[in-house]
Amino acid sequence: MGEKPFRAKQVYEWLWLKQAPDFESMTNLSKPLRATLEENFSLPSIKIDTTQQSSDGTIKSRFRLHDNHLVEGVLIPTSSRQTACVSSQVGCSLSCKFCATGYMDRKRNLEFDEIFDEVALINKQALEQSGKKLTNIVYMGMGEPLLNYKNVLKSIERITSPDGLGMSPKRITVSTAGVAKMIQQLGDDQVRFNLALSLHAANDKKRSEIMPINETNNLKVLVEALNYFYKATQNEISFEYILFKDFNDSEKDADELIKIYRQVPVDLVNIIEYNPIDHARFQKPTPEATEAFMDYLGKHRVNARLRRSRGKDIDAACGQLANKA
Repeated sequence: MGEKPFRAKQVYEWLWLKQAPDFESMTNLSKPLRATLEENFSLPSIKIDTTQQSSDGTIKSRFRLHDNHLVEGVLIPTSSRQTACVSSQVGCSLSCKFCATGYMDRKRNLEFDEIFDEVALINKQALEQSGKKLTNIVYMGMGEPLLNYKNVLKSIERITSPDGLGMSPKRITVSTAGVAKMIQQLGDDQVRFNLALSLHAANDKKRSEIMPINETNNLKVLVEALNYFYKATQNEISFEYILFKDFNDSEKDADELIKIYRQVPVDLVNIIEYNPIDHARFQKPTPEATEAFMDYLGKHRVNARLRRSRGKDIDAACGQLANKA
């Protein structure tokens, strides 16, 4: 365009450091240059379509993409953390039986810049609400991150870059339903973020019943992949385990979970309260059954934590994201 080279640096900083939503916002560029950029380029930033605030402070946002597809992201504030839960796909192809997103079709992958925009907008919400920036990011929203591998990794590269959001990769966790080949690829690529496996059942029969992906990525294969990942990166691994009444909450189930736990260098097992959704037949166990399960794990020296659900009243809790306003 015949412009001086430093103009490119200015535009770059507006895009990534300052997260400008449009060219008009790039105020240190001349008006004619902004008009030229507007004529010749598009800036498909995502926009907040609706927001809902839970009684516990959780904020769920529905984001509208440039092609009018919708995804959801959540800000989960606590006294010590500001966590963003972000989506990586429009819908999901894995059809997990307990997850609202699993009942939607997968429309497309999110581009890396769209995932970055989710984080930037949720960071802005955190600053507006509490004056504190995001401390953590979890890729646990809509979609399977490892089936959008390149864009997820590129988004993390931008989020952790000094000329992006400058976050530490140790503050980022990518959650997977268990794509063994891609877990190994993470090891080969020497990634620096943490990995969470959505386990939810510790034997193949039960896991296949609720997570069809287990038919092609069984527990033996996943254990091998996780050990490969850990050996290559030394990064933190956690298990996610939703408790379902009379399905995976017995002492026998706990024993099977302990057996898997001892085969992988797992840092933490997150035991998650089940959040009912319209389509699924599952129920939440009684508080007594949950406590007994936790006690049993504790007695067997399993580092387990009960994760209380946040944002249930606005369908923002684990497994509830389905673009319901």
